[in-house]
Amino acid sequence: MTTITIRPSDARGHENHGWLDSFHTFSFAHYHDPNHMGFGPLRVINEDRVEPGMGFGTHGHSDMEIISYVLEGALEHKDSIGNGSVIFPGDVQRMSAGTGIRHSEFNHSSAERVHFLQIWIMPERKGLAPSYEEKNFSDDDKRGRLRLIGSRDGRDGSVTIHRDVDLYASILKGGEAVTHELQAGRGAWIQVARGSVKLNDKTLKAGDGASVATAGELKLEGVDDAEVLLFDMAP
Repeated sequence: MTTITIRPSDARGHENHGWLDSFHTFSFAHYHDPNHMGFGPLRVINEDRVEPGMGFGTHGHSDMEIISYVLEGALEHKDSIGNGSVIFPGDVQRMSAGTGIRHSEFNHSSAERVHFLQIWIMPERKGLAPSYEEKNFSDDDKRGRLRLIGSRDGRDGSVTIHRDVDLYASILKGGEAVTHELQAGRGAWIQVARGSVKLNDKTLKAGDGASVATAGELKLEGVDDAEVLLFDMAP
């Protein structure tokens, strides 16, 4: 039987700085919980809401795969390797920090909040060359299916993650279902971005996560309109 462990939304770390309202699925910044340091190579899932015109000033990272997934609004990015862009819902941005990169992230709008997930994955090795990539996946592309949006080999038009991780996104109506077969020796993490779903016999709401460490079929069914991410990962 597939074993599912739920990480409830209201058990996450939470910091509200006024300009930034952030929930931390795993230990991050001032929030530290030795029981929630990550899952496999997945190190950070932060759900951030940034007020209009505000954001993260230029700061540095190294040896981390950083993925931004916008749910509402527009996120502006600039980095030290010459990239500058604004990403919107449907866009997936991957930045490999590698040997070192500096970047800034700001709410591009002067009127509306931006709501996004920032995801950190530990790379397969240290010392990679810093790099950047972004791609768009429409709602129609994700509706009623698990759409691959990130992978080690960049297949099916996904962004390239420098780790054996397949990242899927799905948009489901109430009663609509998708299935995924988790193979032996791999783990899965499910993160509900909005709405609510049933994961096999467990109900998950927005902000909830769930880990799966045993092989078997995973069935995701919309309870109401929902958007969900699924990570299929080697240890």
